[in-house]
Amino acid sequence: MAKSILLHLLLLILPGLVPVFAQQIPSPERPNRDWPLIVCLQFHSISMPFKDLKSTFSNVGISLGTELAYNRRSNFLQQIQVGVYRNKYAGNGLSVFTQTAYRPHVGPVYAEVKAGLGYNFAFHPNTTRVFTNGEWQSASQKGKGLLMVPVGVSICYQSKKTRPVFEPFVSYQFFVLQGYNPDVPILPNQLIQVGSRIHLLH
Repeated sequence: MAKSILLHLLLLILPGLVPVFAQQIPSPERPNRDWPLIVCLQFHSISMPFKDLKSTFSNVGISLGTELAYNRRSNFLQQIQVGVYRNKYAGNGLSVFTQTAYRPHVGPVYAEVKAGLGYNFAFHPNTTRVFTNGEWQSASQKGKGLLMVPVGVSICYQSKKTRPVFEPFVSYQFFVLQGYNPDVPILPNQLIQVGSRIHLLH
């Protein structure tokens, strides 16, 4: 008799405990991987950090990219960008680089601190010539590929009231190019970028 009563009590109590135990099991922190499109207008100059910023706006380029969040809060990410810029005097450039970014939030505003590695193809600003068979001739080489080491900071605004979600930002990138020429083995550059992240799948 006692066993029968105990069995009935367990059958009544267990269904009620199942949701409680299910709620106590922590769900894994899945990262937000919607691969936003990053579009920006960028301005280039060869300069030490934060020097001669006015002349930077004379050299315009564009950049496209995306990013992958490592956690659900999206404050630790990996970014990749492909960009081009025009520079009449120093030479145009084509770059592909990736950066690891840390992104602290304060309400809808967030900052970024990032660093990484990349590849930059620096085009010669003028036709290059080589001395061959007693005369100067045009060289076939249009430029050279260089190791790129970028670091950057950004300030961004996150608005979730639009569809798709837009996140406008302003970013400053300083990068060095290794092996530019024998006289200048490390060349300092800077980029000012103005653009937006577009979350098409948000």
